[in-house]
Amino acid sequence: MEGKTMLGLHISPLNVRRWENFKANRRGFWSLWVFLVLFFMSLFAELIANDRPILVRYDGGFYLPIFHEYPETAFGGFLETEAEYKDPEVRELIEEKGWIVWPLVFFRYDSINYDLTVPAPSPPSGINWLGTDDQGRDVTARLIYGFRISVLFGLTLTILSSLIGVAAGAVQGYFGGWTDLIFQRFIEIWSGLPQLYLLIILASVVEPDFWWLLALLLVFSWMALVGVVRAEFLRARNFEFVNAARALGVSNGVIMFRHILPNAMVATITFLPFILNGSITMLTALDFLGFGLPPGSPSLGELLNQGKSNLQAPWLGLSAFGVLAVMLSLLIFIGEAVRDAFDPRKTFQ
Repeated sequence: MEGKTMLGLHISPLNVRRWENFKANRRGFWSLWVFLVLFFMSLFAELIANDRPILVRYDGGFYLPIFHEYPETAFGGFLETEAEYKDPEVRELIEEKGWIVWPLVFFRYDSINYDLTVPAPSPPSGINWLGTDDQGRDVTARLIYGFRISVLFGLTLTILSSLIGVAAGAVQGYFGGWTDLIFQRFIEIWSGLPQLYLLIILASVVEPDFWWLLALLLVFSWMALVGVVRAEFLRARNFEFVNAARALGVSNGVIMFRHILPNAMVATITFLPFILNGSITMLTALDFLGFGLPPGSPSLGELLNQGKSNLQAPWLGLSAFGVLAVMLSLLIFIGEAVRDAFDPRKTFQ
């Protein structure tokens, strides 16, 4: 099989075969596209769900309320404070000399609907498509923002933990001996610690934000890939091409990361979607227990907790469960397709 050229880059026959194997798994292939579309849309959550207009045309000028604050006087009002665009009087002032473009959802994740006709949590309606939570905040908006923060958190944690884990496993497997022995004993002790309890204790001592919580989870999550990478380096460190590179005076760092690491990355890449799944699940669990992101943050775990506390409002738990089920299922299907792509025994039809 000859290599292909794509976007000016030559792709090796091996990578062509892997891509064809990936596409042959139709469930994983379409799951990738669905996940990418959902994630891309969530990156622009402020344009989809917001309590401010996207664009205002008034008296010949254009205004972007989602990026800038404008006083009511800018639209012919009397107050110097920020314009309340949902106020009928403000809307009437604007529409007299222009028009307003609203997002699809009229609420942010922290917006409270003060016009509810029933006590919160209110059921789904034409205004709040999936109802509101127990504080009157729109569930649809919180799901959109919660999906984004969950995926971004999971991706960041997966990338950082993979970098540390690959480096640690490479050092262990390549040098072996006392280096490997000391590292292995340390990992055995470290992995034996009650991770969830320690995270809960640390999270109760300080008020965690996104980055602090990321650092706490990174302390333990880096061990996921160490064993796989270590095994690959132990297997390859005495191969003939490695011994030849040593004889030619090539440094250990170059041998490790240019000659051996590409072989280890095959097994590593197949694990990444599952590590991402675990990272998202861990964040959701901590939020559910109340030890995750700060109060008020758009959190799927916090919404699940609200569903548990408000059994009379099933839309809370069902909405959060549905988003989590779809997200995690898509990632699992993608992981299965990646596994098939790197399986040398697989051939596409």
